[in-house]
Amino acid sequence: MVENIDVVVLGGGYAGVMAANRLTQRDGVRVTLINPRPTFVHRVRLHQMVGGTDAAVVDFQEVLAEEVRLVVDSVTRIDAAGRGVELASGGWVGYEYLVYAVGSGSADPQVPGAAEFAYPIAALEEAQRLLPVLDATPASAALTVVGAGPTGIETAAELAEQGRSVTLVCGGVLGPYLHRRGRRSVAGRLAALGVRVVQGPDAKVTAVTRDAVRLADGRELPSALTIWTAGFGVPDLASRSGLNTDVQGRLLTDETLTSVDDDRIVAAGDSAAPSGLPLRMSCQTAMPLGARAADTVLSRLAGEQPETLNQSFGAQCISLGRRTGIFQFGNRSDVAVWLHIDGRLGAKMKEGVCKGIVRHLAEEAHKPGGYKLHRMKGGAGRREALEAARAEAPASERIC
Repeated sequence: MVENIDVVVLGGGYAGVMAANRLTQRDGVRVTLINPRPTFVHRVRLHQMVGGTDAAVVDFQEVLAEEVRLVVDSVTRIDAAGRGVELASGGWVGYEYLVYAVGSGSADPQVPGAAEFAYPIAALEEAQRLLPVLDATPASAALTVVGAGPTGIETAAELAEQGRSVTLVCGGVLGPYLHRRGRRSVAGRLAALGVRVVQGPDAKVTAVTRDAVRLADGRELPSALTIWTAGFGVPDLASRSGLNTDVQGRLLTDETLTSVDDDRIVAAGDSAAPSGLPLRMSCQTAMPLGARAADTVLSRLAGEQPETLNQSFGAQCISLGRRTGIFQFGNRSDVAVWLHIDGRLGAKMKEGVCKGIVRHLAEEAHKPGGYKLHRMKGGAGRREALEAARAEAPASERIC
């Protein structure tokens, strides 16, 4: 039996907590989770935090196995050669295996004025920074939400349901993932809430000022408060540590989620780029990847060949305030299909998903190894994309 094997997990989000819990199923493995916050952020509820309907945080005692040691700190560098990580506090933690699950956050908007005048909400601290500003903004003032994805849609709906005057600027199509039928449903609900949707290539934001948002076609929308939800970025920890990443900074791995540089480093969640073809950023991706990363480490400890990625998707769900939502079904290749459920039932299904996330993590904490969703058979889309990428890449650059 392998004894006293130290496994360090970087990041206490959906992927990191799932991986840490799952790793405790093997005797003799000591798991340390390093996270910059003392509480678990239920990120899919951050728009509710902005709307005042949920705190969006959960005590780690509810979702993290007792056997996992929690270190509240930030990692400044990974020392792959020395098998350790340097902490912002000045400490150093060694490992035999490392799970890289640092997640994602707001992307640098690269739009003049956005960093100065717009408020991102991809992280807990960003949402907390927004709250007092929102409270100080008159209820009748014009608010602008920038971003066509679920976070933008959900935030716009949440604020409009409070009676706020909200404009949602898409810069492209509303809900890019949605099927056209689902998109019509979302547009109808937003209209009923009074949300003005501005979309299309001419609606791309070119500048943000203290009291306005400027669009590509020259229009200037009055905006007493601008909330930025367009795009996500990942921490640069991997690249700063000398590890190979994709152009967005995600750690490059093979299909077992093992780093192409070091077989003692495994990645999961938004910060992983398996075969250079990362999956869609979402908790639907993160938790299965966390389970897969843990299984890869456990397989190596057992002297077995790890299984390859077999990710399956089923849907995207979006809340449209507290009373309505949409559950958009997709195929296993992550393409939306015609079927969706909206209205009150859609809202109940979305709420069920949010509660189910915490339940899955808690169940894995109490019975590690019980989570099975990462073993569902995936679609052919990823296999075909991998084959195409490998055929086009020079032999020296192919990732097996």
